[in-house]
Amino acid sequence: MFGYIRASKPEMRVKEYEMYKAVYCSLCKKLGKEYGFVTRFALSYDFTFMALLELSLKEDFAGTEKKTCVFNPLKKCNYCKEDSQFFLSASALVILSYQKLIDDIYDEKGFKRLTAKLLKTVFKGAYKKAAKNYPQIDEIAKDYIEQQRNAESIENCSLDMAAQPSSKMLSALLPMCAESENDKKVLSYLGQLLGRYIYLLDCIADRKKDIKNNSFNPLSKLDEGEAKEKIKTQLYIVINEAEKALELLSVKKFKDILGNIIYVGLEDTMNTEFIRLEKNK
Repeated sequence: MFGYIRASKPEMRVKEYEMYKAVYCSLCKKLGKEYGFVTRFALSYDFTFMALLELSLKEDFAGTEKKTCVFNPLKKCNYCKEDSQFFLSASALVILSYQKLIDDIYDEKGFKRLTAKLLKTVFKGAYKKAAKNYPQIDEIAKDYIEQQRNAESIENCSLDMAAQPSSKMLSALLPMCAESENDKKVLSYLGQLLGRYIYLLDCIADRKKDIKNNSFNPLSKLDEGEAKEKIKTQLYIVINEAEKALELLSVKKFKDILGNIIYVGLEDTMNTEFIRLEKNK
């Protein structure tokens, strides 16, 4: 995942931002505790959102406490007192990161390929443990990589076809955060939308690089203006539907933070990416 599903800090109240950071830091701590220090470097806001979802749909919450940061011993961070609800998102992060490394070895060349090989070796032990803990997530991740490769091997693969594997992957993954059948159904749809959002944004972000490297990109045959307009239109549709989906969840807490991510963060991240593309013309 790419860290695209994140909050808009300027639009958050201080207490909301502190709670958001506490979830981020707690997930980082859980990664180190369960899967080793190196896995902390794979942490992204996408999985912070996943952890926040699971927390928000359950009644119990033990609160937060301040503890020393592993990366900066002179700093104290807020952590959630109970870390059991971070096990799912930590395991998913490790499994998907490992499968992404395998895909990079398959797709990349030169230094990037060598780097992926080295990281794969480092992550292997953590991956095996995570896959044993959550074989269902391992199957979801493997299916995602295989389906993505198959889609990209199709001649004249459309944008919709190329975006489908990431949509299916998150559609299968997010319902694991919920207990009720209604919430599972809603999260399946929300996952489908967010998977598409991530793929569309990454697609436009990598368009120039992919054209230069002769790599697959469903936007490569469109001129830059047409590609941007196409992606922006579709992203707005996805964001609008994601907002509707959030309203259907039986959120017990942190609704303001989730709302910030979906109502504001998705559009802010999209705009930030498009501004970056304009600057790099």
